[in-house]
Amino acid sequence: MLSSITLGLFALAAASEASASPKPLPITLQSRKTPRGQFSGIRKRALSAINVPLDDFFLGTDLQWFGNISVGTPPQDVSVVFDTGSTSLEFASTECTSCVQTPKFDPAKSSTFVRGSRTTTLDFATGVGVDPVVNNDYVLTVRSATDTVTVGGVAAKNVSLFTIIDQTPAFNVDPFLGIQGMGSRAQGFFAALVKAGLPSLFSMFLTPNAVGNAELLIGGIDDTKFKGDLTYADQVGSGDWEVESTQITVNGKTTSSLKQRRSIIFDSGTSNILFSTSTTEAMYALISDDIQPFDAEPGAYGLPCDKINGLPAKIDLTFTSQQGTPFNLTIPSSELNVGPFKSDPTICQTLINAFDGLDLVGGSVLKHYYSVWDIGNQRMGFAPNGSSEAMAYFVRPVLELRFCILKPDRT
Repeated sequence: MLSSITLGLFALAAASEASASPKPLPITLQSRKTPRGQFSGIRKRALSAINVPLDDFFLGTDLQWFGNISVGTPPQDVSVVFDTGSTSLEFASTECTSCVQTPKFDPAKSSTFVRGSRTTTLDFATGVGVDPVVNNDYVLTVRSATDTVTVGGVAAKNVSLFTIIDQTPAFNVDPFLGIQGMGSRAQGFFAALVKAGLPSLFSMFLTPNAVGNAELLIGGIDDTKFKGDLTYADQVGSGDWEVESTQITVNGKTTSSLKQRRSIIFDSGTSNILFSTSTTEAMYALISDDIQPFDAEPGAYGLPCDKINGLPAKIDLTFTSQQGTPFNLTIPSSELNVGPFKSDPTICQTLINAFDGLDLVGGSVLKHYYSVWDIGNQRMGFAPNGSSEAMAYFVRPVLELRFCILKPDRT
């Protein structure tokens, strides 16, 4: 979910040709090994690493991973998506008569809640599901406030937040109350935890629904959750988590438009992947001519469902490690089909959505990797996910990835 108050608060918002220069070879992620026990010293500091179990919101495909924080005094449980595409905390309150999620946060029951005077409307460029936003169907109205936020039993006081006081019906399917931003600068409760002694990083173990046991580890790295070594790449964004990519290949082929440098945002709050229209169509041209725009949902593409199964669609995103070595994060062919369109069940939606001005990958990549989001060193780390099902993707000497969530409009 890219947002509009960061960007306002939480908004985001091809003919094939052979390459003339040698293409980077797919490689196994390699780099300096993170020393075992590197973060064991946390236990001697003010805080230990905080483990937050995550549930998978699954509707035929993995959409969101969410877990609980607590807000107020005494604490009230609030379920949130931990979203690397935004920076603020917002959740449904009892003031929101249009919010169907329960139980909502009740400000009247918190002795430490301080209501603010600012209200803001948030328009989202991507939704919680896989369909592109149409006609501003994802809009929140929020009010500023402060309160105590507790995570893993550790309380942070006077944290700035927003309570949702109105939402459009598109949000009604969500099983969680709100969003906790986890952008590339420590803010909110996370900044308070860092000040109290936690290392300024967090790790995500986002797993496919069939695997389960997903988790967020705040202030540490769990080396039992991945195989091999972590490979780190520089984070180049200013608020968003971005890594520079040198090229994209599809089924081992590329084009001049795909063989360009671009900064790709990593967004744990989005399901599909989004690229500019020209990049999207260049990628689809290397998969199948049958993939066409779906006019009822601008930005979405699809093809007849009876033609999609078994269609080769392996996407390699090439990056450069901090040691100067190219490595691939790979989206496997199995991610191409995200299910039939509601308005025409004979047409199946495909993974890549067109969104000009934005290059972004989400859960469809991240659920195949253990990821480390190192704010202190402004870098991201990746290693093959250690679950048995996810490891099936790593028989090749490359990484494999996939994404989904709400992003407010970047305009």
